[in-house]
Amino acid sequence: MTVIEQLGEVIQELHGVKATHRESVPVKETWKGKTIWEGVVEVFHLHGHPETDTAYAWLHDTGDPANPLPVTVLHIDPALSPAKAVRAFIIREYDNAPTEA
Repeated sequence: MTVIEQLGEVIQELHGVKATHRESVPVKETWKGKTIWEGVVEVFHLHGHPETDTAYAWLHDTGDPANPLPVTVLHIDPALSPAKAVRAFIIREYDNAPTEA
């Protein structure tokens, strides 16, 4: 199974609609001159979703090459482009990170 097929299945499982691959978009996010995320975001057309017709998806590095995390982000404000979907994910991950006591 290809990555695109895998991501399409994840979208269908999570969002309950068929997803058709539309395009692959390279994204590079930097912060203070350093690359914090670089990869390819797959863009899917959603068939019959009540809120949007687009989803973004990619495999996120978990540190275990055998178990990357499939990430899906719906095309809903603020995630209105592949790059903004990645930013929204990064912010969510940062907000959910454990804080040092």
